[in-house]
Amino acid sequence: MFYDNETGKSSGAAGGEEALPLSGIGTVQTPEPGLTASSRFLQVELELNLHLRRLSFSEPVRYIYNPLEYAWEPHRCYVEKYCRGGQSVLFLGMNPGPFGMAQTGVPFGDVRSVVDWLQITGEVGHPADEHPKRRIKGLSSTQREVSGSRFWGFFRKLCEDPTLFFRHCFVHNLCPLLFMSATGKNLTPPELPVAEREALLNLCDTALCQAVRALGINMVIGVGKVAEQRARRALSAAGVVDVRVEGIMHPSPRNPKANKGWEAIARDKLAELGVLALLST
Repeated sequence: MFYDNETGKSSGAAGGEEALPLSGIGTVQTPEPGLTASSRFLQVELELNLHLRRLSFSEPVRYIYNPLEYAWEPHRCYVEKYCRGGQSVLFLGMNPGPFGMAQTGVPFGDVRSVVDWLQITGEVGHPADEHPKRRIKGLSSTQREVSGSRFWGFFRKLCEDPTLFFRHCFVHNLCPLLFMSATGKNLTPPELPVAEREALLNLCDTALCQAVRALGINMVIGVGKVAEQRARRALSAAGVVDVRVEGIMHPSPRNPKANKGWEAIARDKLAELGVLALLST
């Protein structure tokens, strides 16, 4: 199965944007001068999309959604609104959830949080091959994503105004692709066949390092162990030694500890890391 959105799926790079020239995957590029932080970040993402289209995936993968293509408008709204430069902390998730970023184009993108608190707008289309049980309804979806509701709800309580959170922090996913089996079961990258997983994540690792450099990030906080470990591996392999990698527990409802009080655990960890103080000043 080839992931190829060039044949009648989403034209061009994403949302009709012109494809940006490749800068050589596998290296950490110097950001182009004169661009805003959001433009540099979007450039990295568009370039990653070009490489991802060349990958192929076998069973158990049957459906692949890329919200950076069909949900490009709200995603670009999110980046242009909140990726401002000078942000020192990057919260890093792994990949989209079916009721979160897959619907909204925003990491941990619980619809109500994205619309009501982040004030994100934009038209959402559809992937070309859509599972009948996992339809994309965009910003009008009524399905809540528990992880995203917990994540953004926590920061809403801390900051009230999203501009206070984004003054120092930004949120991103390592991989933009959502994978599903024939039954519609969500498949995370660690569940993919080894060779396919590594081909995918090596591209995502390089893009992460490019994004970190483009934004001037000095701390990456993996949301969940997998994201934390991958970020540490990626930055180390690229020789990026001046960026600290830490982690917080993932707010997934599959995690019994998170169900017993994720906010308190996250608050304690962020206080330990010195991030809580940034959000309260």
